[in-house]
Amino acid sequence: MSDLQVAEAAETRSVYRPKHNKFQRFIKDHGWSYAFVLPSMLAFTIFTLVPVVWALIISFQQGDIVSSTEWVGFRNYMRAFTTGSGVFTRAIENTLYYTIITVCANIFIALILSALIQGRHKHVKTFFLAAFYLPAVTSSVIVAIVWKFIYNSEYGFLNYLLSLFHIAPMRWLSDPALVLNSITLSTILTVPATGVVLFNAAMGSIPPEYYEAAQLDGAGPVMRWWHITLPLIKSTTLYVVVLYTIASFQVFEKVFILVPSGVGNNTQFILTQIYQNAFQQFQYGIASAQAFILFLMIAAVTIVQFRFLRSDVEY
Repeated sequence: MSDLQVAEAAETRSVYRPKHNKFQRFIKDHGWSYAFVLPSMLAFTIFTLVPVVWALIISFQQGDIVSSTEWVGFRNYMRAFTTGSGVFTRAIENTLYYTIITVCANIFIALILSALIQGRHKHVKTFFLAAFYLPAVTSSVIVAIVWKFIYNSEYGFLNYLLSLFHIAPMRWLSDPALVLNSITLSTILTVPATGVVLFNAAMGSIPPEYYEAAQLDGAGPVMRWWHITLPLIKSTTLYVVVLYTIASFQVFEKVFILVPSGVGNNTQFILTQIYQNAFQQFQYGIASAQAFILFLMIAAVTIVQFRFLRSDVEY
C-alpha cells in the first residue's frame, strides 16, 4: 500500500471515529442527568403529551371513539359553534366577560395589597402574606361551597347584610340577571394570593436608592409607586396576568358547584360546554374541537399580553 493510500485511510478513520467518540463522551458526561430526568419525561409523555395528541385526532373524528369512528375533518370545529343552538358562542362571551373583569380586579387588588404590606415590619408582613396565601392552599371546591352558603337566598350571609339596610333578599344564584355577576364577584372578593406574594417579592427586590432619590426630588408616595414600582415589576406583572388569564379561561369548579344545574345560558362557560358535550352527550369530537378552540384563544391572548407587557428592565 502506497503512502498516499495509507494517508487516505487514516483520514477516513479520523472522519468517522470522532463522531462515535463524541457520542460516547456525551453519554459518559451527561447520561446520569438524562436518567434522572427520564421518569418525569415519561410521565409527561404518557399523561400529558399523548392525551393532547389523541384529543387533537378525536377533534377531526365523529362517532364512538372505542369501536368505530369517521373522519370528518374540520366539521366538528364548525359544529362546535352551531350545536345546542349556538350556546358555545354565548359560553365564549361569558368566559371573556368573566376573564376581563376578574383579571383586572385581581391584578389591581394584588398590587394595592402588596404595596400596603411592603413597608411593614418583618413579622407583620409575614403574618399578612400567610393570611393572604391561605385561599391558595384551600381547595377551590371548598371555597365554592363557602360562597354557595354566602349566596343562599334564604339564610345566606349576603342577604343578611342586605336585611340590615331593609333591602329585599336577592336570588343571587337563580336570577338570570344576577348569576353571572355573582360568580364573577365571588372570584373578585377572594384574595388573589399568588399575585400578592409575587408582587410583594418583586417590590422587595427594588433597590431602595431609587425611592430615596425620587423622594429627594419631591416625589410623593403615589408618584414613586407609579413611576418606580410599576415599571420595575413589569415582568412580574406579565407573569401574573398570564397566570390569572389562563385560570379565568379555565373556570369550571366554581360554576359547577355554585350552579350545578345551570341558569339558562347565563352560566355557560367554555369548560362547562366541553364537559357537557363530552361526558353528558358523549360528543367527544365536538368537545375536543371546543377544547382546541379554547387553546387557540388562550394562546392568542397570551401573545398579545407578551407583546404589550414584556420588559427588559434590569436593576
